[in-house]
Amino acid sequence: MTRAVPKNLRSLDPPAAVREIVARLERAGYETWCVGGAVRDALLGQGHLDWDLATAATPQQVMKLFKRTVPVGIEFGTVGVLDADNTMHEVTTFRRDVKTDGRHAVVEFGVSLDDDLARRDFTINALAYHPQKEEFRDLFEGRLDLERGIIRAVGVAADRMREDRLRALRGIRFASRFGFHIEPDSWRAIKASAPYMGRLSAERVKQEIEKTMEQVAKPSIALEWWRESGALAALIPVLAAAPAERFEALDFLKYDSDGHTLDRLAMLFFGESERTATSTTKALKFSNAHSAWISKLADTRHTLGAAMDAAMWAENPTDADIRRWVATVGRTRAGSFAELTVALWRARLKQEPNSDVESRLGEFVTRATTIAYRDPIELADLAIDGEDLSKAGIPPGPALGKTLQTLLQHVIENPNANTREALLALAMTSQIG
Repeated sequence: MTRAVPKNLRSLDPPAAVREIVARLERAGYETWCVGGAVRDALLGQGHLDWDLATAATPQQVMKLFKRTVPVGIEFGTVGVLDADNTMHEVTTFRRDVKTDGRHAVVEFGVSLDDDLARRDFTINALAYHPQKEEFRDLFEGRLDLERGIIRAVGVAADRMREDRLRALRGIRFASRFGFHIEPDSWRAIKASAPYMGRLSAERVKQEIEKTMEQVAKPSIALEWWRESGALAALIPVLAAAPAERFEALDFLKYDSDGHTLDRLAMLFFGESERTATSTTKALKFSNAHSAWISKLADTRHTLGAAMDAAMWAENPTDADIRRWVATVGRTRAGSFAELTVALWRARLKQEPNSDVESRLGEFVTRATTIAYRDPIELADLAIDGEDLSKAGIPPGPALGKTLQTLLQHVIENPNANTREALLALAMTSQIG
C-alpha cells in the first residue's frame, strides 16, 4: 500500500546528496526510493548516516549516469555512488531472489519495488520512502510493528530464514538494539535455523558480532538469545558455556568508539585460556593484532581472576597487588584490563550486592592505569640492564636473564628499590647470583 507520509516522518530530511542522486535517476526515467534502515530509524526518531537507495536502473545504467562510482556488488545489483564529499551511497537495482542456499543468493533484476521489498528480512526493514513524491511504501505493516515493538519476518518466517541463515542473527540484533520482542513464528524459525548456521562464513558471523557490540546498549540480551536459540553452540561452542555474568558485564562497557567495541569483543572471551581465545578468534577471522589483544586479556583473567576477586572482596587491593596484575597483562593493556575487570565485578554485584566492594570499584580503573604508567612493571623500567650486570661480573646467558626477572619482581613489590646502586647490590647477593 502507498500512503501519505506518516506524521513522525514529515521531518525526514535525507541529505542533499541523496536527494540529488534520486533526482538524477528519476530524470533519467528510473524509479528510485530510499529504503531500509534509514527509513526505519527515521520512524523511530533516530539519526541514520547510511542512506541506501533502490532503483529500477541496472548497475550499468547507474554507472553511466554517475561519473564516480564503486562496483560494490555488481552481481547483486549494488553500485556505490560517491558524492562531492566522497561519501558513498549504495544504489541497488530492484531485485528478487531466484535461488538461495542459506548463504548466497542468485538474484533477478527487472522487477518492481514491491518485489524488492518482499525479499527483505523483517517488516521493519521492508519500508520505502520517496523524497520527491513524499510517498511512503509499507506492504507488510512494518510501521505498525515498529509501534508495537515487534521483530517479525516478512511473509513466511521459515522461508526467510532458510534463504539466508544470517537473518536469524540479524533479527536478534534488531530486537536487542531496539528493545523489541521477537514474534513467535519468527523466533521458532530462528531456533530452527541454528543447526544450519555452520554454513555461514566466519567473516559474516564476525561482522554480526561486531555490529552487535557496536550498536546494542545491552548486548547481554542478544548473547542470551544467541545461546537460547542454539546459535552460540553452532557457531562459537566455547561461548555457549560461558558464565552468564560475562555476558551481563558487556552491559557495563562503553560502546561509542572502536576502542570500546574491541573491549566488548574481549569481554566475550574474558577468562578463557590464551590458547582457547586465540584459536577461536583466529577461526572467526579476527586480525592477528586483535586476536593477540583479546587473547592476552582473556588469559590474564584466566590466570589471575580468582586471586583478584579474593583481594577485592576481602579488602581494598594494595598498590603492590595492582602492580603485579598490570605487570602480567602489560602496560598498554592495563586500562582495558581494568575496565573489563570492573565490568565483570559490577555484573557480579548486580546478583550479589556488596556495598563495601561497590565503594572500592570507582577508583580501581584510575589506580590501575596510574600505576601502570607511573611504576616500574617491565624490564625496560629497571634502573639497570643486562650490560650493567655483565660489567658487574654476571656472564651473559640464562643466569643473567633470570637475574633481571628477579630484580623486576623485587621492584614490582618495592618501587623505591629501583635504583642502580640498590639493584646492583641485590644482583650480587648469593640469593640472586
